[in-house]
This record gives sequence, C-alpha cells and structure tokens, in this order.
Amino acid sequence: MITISEVSMNFGPQVLFENVNVTFNQGERYGLTGPNGAGKSTFMKIISGDVEPMRGHVSRPKKIGILRQDHYQFEEVRILDVVLMGNPRLWEALQEREVYMQRLDDLSDEDGMRLGELEMVVAEEDGYMAEAEAEELLEGLGVPIPLHQEPLSALTGGDKVRVLLAQALFGHPEGLLLDEPTNSLDLASIRWLEGFLKDYTGALIIISHDRYFLNEIATKIADIDYETIILYPGNYDDMVEAKAGARGSLELANAAKQQRINQLQDFVHRFRAGSRASQVKSREKLLERERQAMANLKRSNIARPFIRFEQSRPSGKQVVELRGVSKAFEDVTICERFDFQLFRGDKVALVGPNGIGKTTLARMLIGELSPDEGERVEGYEVHLGYMAQDHGEQIEKSETTAHSWLWQWNTEVGEEEIRSLFGRLLFTKEQPFKKTKVLSGGETVRLLLARLMLLKPNFLVLDEPTNHLDLESIRSLIESVDQYEGTCVFITHDRQMVNQVANRILELSPTGIRELSPQQFAEGRFLEQHKSYQKKGW
Repeated sequence: MITISEVSMNFGPQVLFENVNVTFNQGERYGLTGPNGAGKSTFMKIISGDVEPMRGHVSRPKKIGILRQDHYQFEEVRILDVVLMGNPRLWEALQEREVYMQRLDDLSDEDGMRLGELEMVVAEEDGYMAEAEAEELLEGLGVPIPLHQEPLSALTGGDKVRVLLAQALFGHPEGLLLDEPTNSLDLASIRWLEGFLKDYTGALIIISHDRYFLNEIATKIADIDYETIILYPGNYDDMVEAKAGARGSLELANAAKQQRINQLQDFVHRFRAGSRASQVKSREKLLERERQAMANLKRSNIARPFIRFEQSRPSGKQVVELRGVSKAFEDVTICERFDFQLFRGDKVALVGPNGIGKTTLARMLIGELSPDEGERVEGYEVHLGYMAQDHGEQIEKSETTAHSWLWQWNTEVGEEEIRSLFGRLLFTKEQPFKKTKVLSGGETVRLLLARLMLLKPNFLVLDEPTNHLDLESIRSLIESVDQYEGTCVFITHDRQMVNQVANRILELSPTGIRELSPQQFAEGRFLEQHKSYQKKGW
C-alpha cells in the first residue's frame, strides 16, 4: 500500500497539486493521467522519494520497483546483473556470498555463520531462480538471450531502457512505479508487458500515453486535475466518460456564478450615483465575495487541440506502386521482391519490431530512399505531407521562431489565419514566438502538425506521430486521421490508432512482410513469433 497524506507541490506560482490525500492499494493497477505539464512525473518522483513535496508525507513499502532512465551508471555491467540489481537485498547478499565462496577453504567459524545467513537471504528472495527470472523478463521485453551476458553498453539507447524496465519488474516488488514504460517497446513487447502487469499483485502506478495499453491494464485512474488527484473506477475510457459528466456540471455551476457576478456589477453601475446608495453598498460587498469565490475555484487543466487534415485536391486512384522492390542494410533484409499498391483513401499501418525497417519502407514509399532492386511508380496529382520520427530532420533547433518556421510553408492564408491555427493547436499568445531551439517535444510535434494542416496534402505519411503528445492530443490526432479523406501511411506502436484508423496493415518481421486484415490485428494475431507472457512459479 502507498499512502499520500496532505501532499502539496508547486513550482513558483504554478500550483501542481494541493493537500492531496490518496491511497494506492495492493492488487490495484492505477493509471496516472493528466495533460503534459500537469505534474505526473513530479508526483511519481514524490511517491518514489526522489523529490520532496513542499508539504505532506508519503508512506511507501520497503520493496518498490521504479523505472529509471539512468542507464549510464550500468554501462559496463553485465545485462543480467543490471536486472538482478533491481532487488538490492538479494544483489548485496549475492555479492557478499561470492567473496566468501572464493575462499571456502579458509573460512573461520564466524565466516561460516555469516555465509549461512547470506544463504538464508538468497533463499528468502528466490535467489536460486533469480537468473532464470531475469532472463524471462529480458526475453519478454525483447532483449534476446545471446545478449544477456554482454555489458549494457552493447545495446542501443531504447534497448537499454528495456533492461531498466526488467530491473524495475524484477524481484516481486510490493509497489511498482512505471513512468512511460512502453516508450521504447514494440507492439509484441507491449503485449508481453500487459500480460505481466495483469498478473502483478502489488500496488501498480503507471504513466502512459498509450490509451489502448491503459484500457487493458488499469483497474482505476488517478487523474491530476483541479490541483488534486481524483480517483475514478475502471480504465481510461471509463474515466473520460465519468469526467465529462462531472466537468459539465461544474462548468454549469461556474457559468451560473459568473452570471450572478455580471448582474451585481450591472446593478452597482446603474445605481451608484442615485438614491439607492445603501443597496449599492450591500451589493458591492456581495459582489466582492462572489468575485473572491470565483477566483478560488480550481479550474480544470484539460485542453484538447483541434486537429483537422484536409486535402486541397484529391490524387489519382493509384497513389504509389512498388514493383519487385528489394532493400537491405548490411545484413538486415527489409524486403525482397516486394509488390505493393497504395490506392486513394487507403489508411495503411506499418507495424513490427523496432529496427525491422518500418521507416525505411515508408521512405521508399515517398521516394526519399531508392530500392536496391525494383521500382517505385507515383500516381497522378500526388501531394505529399511527411512527418519524420526524428523531428530534427524537419525543424532545426535554431534562433528561428515557431511562427517564422511555419510561415515559410504558407502560400494561401494571412496572419490572422496563422495565429488561429496556433491557437487551435494550444499555443498560447506568446508561444508562437518562441525559438525552435527551446520548443518542448510536445510543442515541436504540434508545430509539425500545424505544417501538415497548412499544406493540405492528399497523401500523409506519419512516422510515430503520437510521440510527445498527451492522451487528449493523441485522441484528437487519431480522430483527425480517421476522418481524413486522403491517403495515409503511418507507423505507430499505438494499437488504438491502428484499430480505429487502419483499413490495411503491413506487418514487418524477420520472415518478411505480410498484409494483415484489421480483424486479425484486433484479435491479436500479429507478431506471433514473439513469446507471449506465461506465468512462472518462481
């Protein structure tokens, strides 16, 4: 059990939460939600003890698993050992035991007693099955067995985070704190993680911008809004429905209070100089009380961007065709004699493990990369809009303002329409004049989306477009792509987006490329080479 008592936190004048009291119980899985900047990661760090609140107290179990991003301190450590370090009591006992085992022939009675104590600790912590458990975790999260004996430095950045996630899950912690655990995972690894977490019996608190994942995992939602934490039963979609009704009632009450203030102001202005001075004075006192009450009302921090993709003109019936295309990088074959036709109105999802070549295939479709063999044929009147996974390819971090960067793509609209576009994408009055070098990840993505809205292409290609967006922004993006009348190819690990948008799905795997039906994907019949989670009796 994790208990939060009277916790308050603010950064300067910005209040994140005030006098929060909430309990996270064993056996429950809590999704921690709220828009970007609401304080989710800060709240998680308060729970873990990494950040001290301004006021209040946190009671947490002794054995707690925390997903951290500090892989640098483990660079030269064997990957299996990095995972074992997730249980400090076991790891310290194993290390000390190894010292004694090196000199078994020269142990004193006292040393023998200590070795016996260490063996008891190892047994209590399931240490004799520890490496087998660590291997199972790593393999499930997509780190192949041949790499387990290598140092962590042998892996790339995203795969290092998989090892740290295995470290957090290891050792049966009583509490589990996971901040964006799916960020570096592919679809198959996410599916495995879901199975593991559904079987977990401790208190789980998880931050994720993957709506499908939250709906699968969460039994309750802890939502940061109105400067507090509000618990909702059920998953994310259940919370959205419940919150919409509650928020509507609150906003009606706010509107009624504002109308009362307007009426009092009108009375004071009309009769201030007349014969009703005593009534005016009474109304002025009442007006001040109403204004104070209005000022003290906590406002919802929920905001949702308005995203709409339009096409200036439709393309021809056939958008792109790949004929007998082959492509390889060093020893990795992306495709071999691959034929593919993309038609107007298709919404195609590219899915597969990380590093399998999804981005390469997308770039061949748009003509940015040439195949080793075969040809690409572009259809009539195709107007491309492309959003790269690496945002730095399209927005250079420089002294250029966001407004100036966007203006260069403008050929049709005036200043007022550009400002309106920024507003619809939740840029405040001054934010368009921020330099691109200081834009946050979310601001950068929204700026790239603004460019696509301005260009009005009939062929959209989006490479991981949900990265850095909060849940409300992702919902808006998915709806906009779903309603888009043009053609779209997108790469994502967001199953909600695939299920809601795609009418065709290309699965890339080590055995090649195959096309799946939306029904096959919805039923989970994808990436079947990856092991599914199986409960073990450690």
